[in-house]
Amino acid sequence: MQSLFVAFDFNTPSCYCPFMNIGNIVEYIDQQKIISAVILSEAKGKLRLLNENSREVSFSEKRLAHISETGLDTGLSKTTLVTHLKKITETRKKLSESIDIRGLWEILHDDPQEIDISTMTLFCFDPPLTPDHEAAVIRAFFNDRLYFKFNKIIFLPFTEAQMEAKKRQIREEERRNSLITKGSAWLVRLRDQDHVSEEQDPILLKILKDYYIFGNEAEKSFLAKEIIKKAGLSSPDRIFELFVKARIWDADENLDLISLQIPTTFSPKVMQTADYLCKTAPLVFDDPKRKDLTNLPLITIDGQSTQDYDDAISLETTENGYRLGIHIIDVGAYIRNGDTIDMAARERASSIYMPDDKLPMIPPSLSEDLCSLKEGQLRPGVSTLVHMNRFFEIQDYQIVPSVIKVHQQMSYTEANIVNGKNDPITTLYKMATVLRDKRLKAGAIQITLPEVNVWLDENKNINYTKVDRENPSRMLVSEMMILANTLMAEFLKNNDMPGVFRSQAQPKQRIFKGIETQLMPNFLQRKQLSRAVITTHAEPHAGLGVPAYVTATSPIRRYHDLLTQRQIKAIFGIGTPYSSRELDDILAAISVAVSNTGRIQAARKRYWLIKYLQDLRGESFEGLVLDAYRDHYNVLLKEFMLESRLPASGLKLKSGDQIQVTIQHADARRGQLTLFAV
Repeated sequence: MQSLFVAFDFNTPSCYCPFMNIGNIVEYIDQQKIISAVILSEAKGKLRLLNENSREVSFSEKRLAHISETGLDTGLSKTTLVTHLKKITETRKKLSESIDIRGLWEILHDDPQEIDISTMTLFCFDPPLTPDHEAAVIRAFFNDRLYFKFNKIIFLPFTEAQMEAKKRQIREEERRNSLITKGSAWLVRLRDQDHVSEEQDPILLKILKDYYIFGNEAEKSFLAKEIIKKAGLSSPDRIFELFVKARIWDADENLDLISLQIPTTFSPKVMQTADYLCKTAPLVFDDPKRKDLTNLPLITIDGQSTQDYDDAISLETTENGYRLGIHIIDVGAYIRNGDTIDMAARERASSIYMPDDKLPMIPPSLSEDLCSLKEGQLRPGVSTLVHMNRFFEIQDYQIVPSVIKVHQQMSYTEANIVNGKNDPITTLYKMATVLRDKRLKAGAIQITLPEVNVWLDENKNINYTKVDRENPSRMLVSEMMILANTLMAEFLKNNDMPGVFRSQAQPKQRIFKGIETQLMPNFLQRKQLSRAVITTHAEPHAGLGVPAYVTATSPIRRYHDLLTQRQIKAIFGIGTPYSSRELDDILAAISVAVSNTGRIQAARKRYWLIKYLQDLRGESFEGLVLDAYRDHYNVLLKEFMLESRLPASGLKLKSGDQIQVTIQHADARRGQLTLFAV
């Protein structure tokens, strides 16, 4: 048998064959097929071949799978050579089909030994043997790689365990190829047809979704790339367009919610538990540990669209001055530590408010009803009652579990209208002014940047308003909540009770004192603030100018506040307090969710502002240079309080400069906003 096998591990280059001559019949692998060819010429290891498909190809000798010493006369016509090659291929295919590889494996696998190509050919065929028999062996074992391992000219039977692993591998490869075929065909139909209503494989959808969102970091990115490639799509961006076309995603899909794995719905069990709780709410109002404050005229002051009311204010005139009441809904009266709803709230850690959606921390049946301070409804509360003299100086305070009832619900606008005309708003505003002045004298840093509120109306039109945080009613509510949180922090500290304390070290530098209304100093001062820290013990909060601070005034919306509220009630014997270690563990567990809340809210606001600007291409706005870099400036669009880059080419600007900029390009989906100087 005059033949030579050169390379049988098809991923391993073969060695140089000294018997290779022009006219030799060779075989090589192309797209998982064995192709027969004849050598037309050879130079320095590079071969020119004529293959059975009548194509001339250049090939490295190291990539050949088989070489026969016998060959063809290259002086024959191309047509004749191709005809011979096809006959040889047909002969070798028929011979290979006669080989029982599984039967060979059953005989040989009990005592696995390495078998060379010549011996394996003898196992497969009776003499006399030809190069066609050897090539047939190669073809057979190439097409069925389940039973034997190949290593150049060596065959080694797999063990039973190895064979089972190989079967799993083959099944996985078949599943993978099926997904690629199925997925690419579906994408092509989406691309080419106006309407495709078929329900798609959820596994396939997840692969494509993950790749669009996470790119190469996606677990199955290699599969997604193959699907996209086979579908002939120009880029991964086309996935989003096709998913919108198929109504899998909305044109304004919030992909951050997906990438950060933010829960957007409550489980049926949580919803059922919440509904049951609303129907069978425990009777907490007769608890002797609660103080009946239903006679106090409580007022809520919130935004126009607010539906979850968690704080209210009352004001009474006393013989020596005033009694201020800051009343917070007692969410813990209904949601017990560790119950179904509590664990769902802990997973979320906070409500998320976006221009186009709201994701509550607890189900709406609770956040907007049973656990909301609705006008005229009895509610359990945690009330901070502050006694002040007529100069609004604090004389004493007490914190009590309470029963409360809101008498009036006002918007910020309504409160601003009556400020200076009617009480209690007028007196409350004066009181808030005194409280703020006291904090500022204690070193508080007041950042007074305007806030832009963005919302979508029922027709999905984008609306925005620029809000002065220093307007009377907002300042009033802010100061009352700061006071309540400060006094509750002191109360916890005095009772040696751990809580969720928020502290902040002194700023790196003080840019101004008191109230500064100019934008640039506020931005500069904000950069100098130290990072706020959450701990379970009291420390000063330099930014607010108070010796200790907790957040406990928004238990509907923030899990931190619910935790602290439970600690306060435990001092009165209502519920079991958390230990410092338990609080630390919970705070660590929810820290990512808390961080993600801020990221989601900021990103979504920016998305809708940029989308609003998409229709204002060519419009000019006043900008403020916040930072100057070598190749660009960071510019604030003052109208929208939105930051963007401005190329530095030809400009000589510095921080604080005012400049007119024009919208050149805005793409909300890609987060792109391009400006140029007027």
